Amino acid sequence: MTTTRPGTAAGPDDRAAPAPEQDAPPLWRGRDFPLFWAGQTLSALGDSFSLVAVPLLVLHATGSVARMGLLTGLAGAATIVAGIFAGFLVDRVDRRRLLIGCDLARAVGYALIPLVWLFSPQLWLLYLIAPACAAIGMIFQVGYVAAVPRLVDPAQVTRANGQLYASYATAGLAGPLLAGVLSAAFGPTAAIGIDAGTFALSALGLGLVRLRAPAATRPDARNGAPAARGNWTDLLVGVRFLWRHPVLRALTVLLSFLTFLTIGLTDIFIYHVKHDLGRSDGAVGYVLAGAAAGTVVAALLVAPIRRRLGFGACWIGAYALAGLAIAGAGLTVTVPALAVLVTGYAFCTATAGICSLSLRQQVTPDHLLGRVTSAFWTLHSALGPLGAAVLTVAVARYGTAPVCLAAGAVCLGIAAVAILTPIRHARPELLPMRSA
Repeated sequence: MTTTRPGTAAGPDDRAAPAPEQDAPPLWRGRDFPLFWAGQTLSALGDSFSLVAVPLLVLHATGSVARMGLLTGLAGAATIVAGIFAGFLVDRVDRRRLLIGCDLARAVGYALIPLVWLFSPQLWLLYLIAPACAAIGMIFQVGYVAAVPRLVDPAQVTRANGQLYASYATAGLAGPLLAGVLSAAFGPTAAIGIDAGTFALSALGLGLVRLRAPAATRPDARNGAPAARGNWTDLLVGVRFLWRHPVLRALTVLLSFLTFLTIGLTDIFIYHVKHDLGRSDGAVGYVLAGAAAGTVVAALLVAPIRRRLGFGACWIGAYALAGLAIAGAGLTVTVPALAVLVTGYAFCTATAGICSLSLRQQVTPDHLLGRVTSAFWTLHSALGPLGAAVLTVAVARYGTAPVCLAAGAVCLGIAAVAILTPIRHARPELLPMRSA
């Protein structure tokens, strides 16, 4: 068995460390990342419009919450199916053209809804377009993750992800509010039409972006995986790469349990506000706005925090603090106190998430990045739906406080286990990976 570091070229310079982040040029100095960032910010804002407007359109047309749930379920299923094949596609085609095609397809799809509604509501169209656009959106997300390392220097990856994360969180905060106001004034179809326009503008911006050529790669041991062979067994390449890299393997396993544990927490926080504290929908918005604010702050600070403390301390410390926040949230008796703890929880999970995303981009060879991203998301999200069901049923039976205390304790336990794994290293991007 030989060891080698993934994603580097052969030769005497293999062991050269990446340039320190503080020595990297500002992200705004080039033209491509600012264009990409502006387009994705606009697109995320528009997407949050449809997140509110499409369910409202179903509710206006049918008055049935069950029909809304059916549409959400279909879109979720389409996303899971697309995620299985997205990485294979992203690694096989020109990524910039794929991203443009995804944006144009979603622009056309969402534009059809207000056009058809001008003549007569056609509910079947929503059940066709929403799942299709959700699947296309998953392909776009995998493609965008794979595109970022071709837009910035290796030392800028964490900073770039932080800025993109901040934009998405800001859009998630402002978009639903604007969509609600617009839907109330002009109807949900107007908000969906705006979403279609943002996808068209995003496609235009991507047309002006230039992705750097990937580093030359060969089908040898340094890549940690065999070369693409042109058949469906290539879908397993991402899984193999994750397993062979010591840190990515540990992250995938631990995040599977963390996803099981935390994916239902938003529902629990909402239930706590409405049922336990007896507050209004406005109070729910207040708490969730705090979560979005915590994500924005984390996105802006994660790069200097990781540079100062190292990857291991950031990731492990973030989930340890998140466990304390979860436990405390179940014991709160006022909305402001809950909002503070939820903000802290969102800050911690966003910090850990950006560090994890950046590490995958740093250690994965370009020609595998789509498949590795797709495999990572699919594996660690697989237990999520079950976890959401278990946690919410437990809250209904035992109450918010004991469930949050138990979830927080398990989260702390997972952070403690991470100390015993390679996750603890300050610079895991420099660790060797065993080849087959």
